[in-house]
Amino acid sequence: MRQSLGRHRRTRTLSIAAGVAVAAGAGGVYLGLLPDGASAATTVTVSTTAQLESAVKNAAAGTTIQVRGGTYYPAKTLKSEANGTGSARITLQAAAGAKVRIDGSKLPEGSWLAGIHGDYWTVQNITWQNSPAQGFVATSSVGGLFKNLVTANNGDSGFSLRGDGTTNNLVQNLDSYGNYDPAGHGQNADGIAVKFGSGSGNKITGARLYNNSDDGLDFWQFSSPVTVEHSWAYGNGKNRWNDPAFEGNGNGFKLGGGGASVAHVVNNNAAWDNNQHGFTENSNTGAMSLNRNTAYANTGSGFYFATGKARLAKNLAVGNKDSRSKLGRSTVSVGNNWDQGIATPAFKSTNASTAQGARRSNGSLPATTFLTTGSTTIGSTMN
Repeated sequence: MRQSLGRHRRTRTLSIAAGVAVAAGAGGVYLGLLPDGASAATTVTVSTTAQLESAVKNAAAGTTIQVRGGTYYPAKTLKSEANGTGSARITLQAAAGAKVRIDGSKLPEGSWLAGIHGDYWTVQNITWQNSPAQGFVATSSVGGLFKNLVTANNGDSGFSLRGDGTTNNLVQNLDSYGNYDPAGHGQNADGIAVKFGSGSGNKITGARLYNNSDDGLDFWQFSSPVTVEHSWAYGNGKNRWNDPAFEGNGNGFKLGGGGASVAHVVNNNAAWDNNQHGFTENSNTGAMSLNRNTAYANTGSGFYFATGKARLAKNLAVGNKDSRSKLGRSTVSVGNNWDQGIATPAFKSTNASTAQGARRSNGSLPATTFLTTGSTTIGSTMN
């Protein structure tokens, strides 16, 4: 079957056999069952902003939107309420080998760059940048896969999961940086925000969350456990925008707040050079579990868990301005380097340049010796 070159054509049916329809048009190729059958499979290749807006708006179960290389400037939020299914996902991705940037600099004030309110979406290999407000937002998503994305220099949080029914989403290999909300003087823009909602089975892995005006990661008022692993947060909460009324916080991993009592799981992460704490409960009283994390050279404490029932094990805190981690009476602390009899292993490197370099070809974190110790029992493995 000849592939579309992305031009708009009037859709025409090429063949019908055994209940199967094949058509070409609207910048793509259509192959699927007729309405009395299962969900259709549609591939749409887009090369203009108008085609991109139309493809996202009109997506349905089984749609794959391939975006050719270039920078796209939507005039309005890329929005969809379409649902895929477990066997017929909706996919929005860069074409093979293409570098795609979706830029919000022409959006009206206060607009999100992308707002997906649907299930079983795969969004991958795209940069979302320069929105006047939120960068990429998935609301009440079930089964979403958000992979190898960049959310940069947006006017609020770079990447957000929110809403009740936010269930079984995977955020993998996200770089989210430089996000800053001028209207709030920096107090709201996080690298990734999982906020104002609920839902089980959500996981974040392989993220780098850095140089954002507020926190690297924020779980404010999200009432279900989230798993975070193999992710790094650094350089957050610093006034890089010369805002004389700057109010950014600057925690690496902020694990709650707003009355939530949630048992998040936080394993094998690292936080360094943040303007407040490396890891903090933020008044979350839930029985969180933090294992083999490293906090280095943060302005506050490495680990601040003063009020909740968190269990901290085999974590490493070194060189933070407040040298003692703040733990409350109900916090369980076992095998951390601040516990009696636990030695602090030496870092192989405190030069972060390799950790801040290019990701590997598959999108995973770069190889680094930064903050590694060679220990098999304590601290982040930095991979």
